[in-house]
Amino acid sequence: MKFMRTVHDWRRARETPDPMTGVGNLFDTAVVFIAALLLALMTVFDAKEIFSKDSRLTIIKKNDQGELTIIRKQGRKMQAVRMTREEAAGRGTRLGTAYRLEDGSMIYVPED
Repeated sequence: MKFMRTVHDWRRARETPDPMTGVGNLFDTAVVFIAALLLALMTVFDAKEIFSKDSRLTIIKKNDQGELTIIRKQGRKMQAVRMTREEAAGRGTRLGTAYRLEDGSMIYVPED
């Protein structure tokens, strides 16, 4: 009879739910969801070049106030520079003129 009680107690102990098993499953699901979301974002924005160690990449962003953010990546080094129109005035030389045509395309004409 002692053997039967042990088997019965073992089954009863197995059937009692452990509240932490659900938390572990939620954590695993969240990690898989985050990994899939990062992969989808990289695919949509074509951001594979950011993680390549030999690539060169330049991104120029402009916000509503007219402030430019230039992000440069050369190899493993990344640099972000924020500039306003006043800060950038007089720093460069004029290379040419760009024209937007009626169909929406742009033409660059260099200066001699």
